[in-house]
Amino acid sequence: MKTKQRGQKEWKIVLYKTERGKCPIKDFMQTLAEDEKAEMTDKIEYLRIYGNNIRRPRADYLRDKIYELRMTLTKNETRTLYFFFNNSEIVLTHAFYKKTQSVPESEINKAIKYKNDFLQRYNKENINANKK
Repeated sequence: MKTKQRGQKEWKIVLYKTERGKCPIKDFMQTLAEDEKAEMTDKIEYLRIYGNNIRRPRADYLRDKIYELRMTLTKNETRTLYFFFNNSEIVLTHAFYKKTQSVPESEINKAIKYKNDFLQRYNKENINANKK
């Protein structure tokens, strides 16, 4: 793992929550074994430290300002989708097991839907309530 360079900013991780308070990332993580949760947490921590400096194979741009964090959990290709907000936060929308060659359009569309919902409901002043 790379070491953080002096002066490199660290990002804040925000977990997307629906208007009713449901958190898709937490829901997904609750289905994981303890070692998988630890691995996913480590990958999210790496994202927090390196943010938009991460490239393939660890992360990739999909479309419409949605990115994927790539990981393998117990032989299952897993993706966590996210977007950048306010130039200092990374909002994790949801995670899923990837079963096809490319990321399914339905998963990207879900992330876009969550992003649009988030952007409608949050601004710099009230984002603190959602931070990890």
